[in-house]
Amino acid sequence: MNLLARFAAALVLNLLLVATAFAEPGLWVVRRGEATIYLFGTVHLLPSDTNWRSPALDKALAESQRLSIEIVDDDSPAMQALVMQHGVDFGHPLSTKLDDRDMRRLEKAAEEAKVPGGVAALQPMRPWLAALTLTVAPLVQAGMDPGQGVDKQLKARMQQAGKPVDGLETSEKQIRMLADLPESMQLDFLRQSFKEVADGPAKLRELVDAWRRGDTDAIAKVEDEDLRKESPTLYQRLIVERNQAWANTIAERLKQPGVSFIAVGAGHLAGPDSVQAQLRKLGVESTRVRE
Repeated sequence: MNLLARFAAALVLNLLLVATAFAEPGLWVVRRGEATIYLFGTVHLLPSDTNWRSPALDKALAESQRLSIEIVDDDSPAMQALVMQHGVDFGHPLSTKLDDRDMRRLEKAAEEAKVPGGVAALQPMRPWLAALTLTVAPLVQAGMDPGQGVDKQLKARMQQAGKPVDGLETSEKQIRMLADLPESMQLDFLRQSFKEVADGPAKLRELVDAWRRGDTDAIAKVEDEDLRKESPTLYQRLIVERNQAWANTIAERLKQPGVSFIAVGAGHLAGPDSVQAQLRKLGVESTRVRE
């Protein structure tokens, strides 16, 4: 799903998208004095022929003088180097960390997810990376293209217009959020990915439909609520703390005149701990933009 099994789920809905139906993902605006900031929820993998734009979105982008997305330093060589540094451990394969039952589950999940190279390819991975691989592999097999992600398309559009694009975080920070988790938590994460694979695409379709409708209640119920209950520490680190940091960034930006556009994973704009909720704690109100 976008950085990891549950990470990708909770962050993100950062997954897939149905190609044929009209979409109206959530768009919010924050205003103070001469400053205007648009907030937009994204997905990071989708088919190349997906229609997700709208007149309101086009207008917001045209007005905006800059774009901020989660990361901009995600070129392949850089990401590969980070993954090798933080995600691979040849000296301690997964078979030394999992019991026989979990190894059988890992083998089955690798087969069902059609991971290239099967379970052997997962063996040298640290648990967090194996979980991510198990989650992403079937999506790529189904035709989801990271190169067609909403954030990348927004970035290209703004750059073509000669407008600056910056990252709210770095690739290393995002990877370290997972790589620095205690190994016991990473293993729990990996075990959760077994279930994600076994559940098949039904839950993903539910999430996709919610994103297309801009239904934040459904997004929160399916995504953030599960993570909050099953792994509160992970939820705090991957969702709440990041949402708080981004809300602070937005509050600071409101002190300067101008119009900017901020796009983050749709899961961050849903639920009781959303970016909008964090802004409210800072005395900043956001308004949903409707067609």
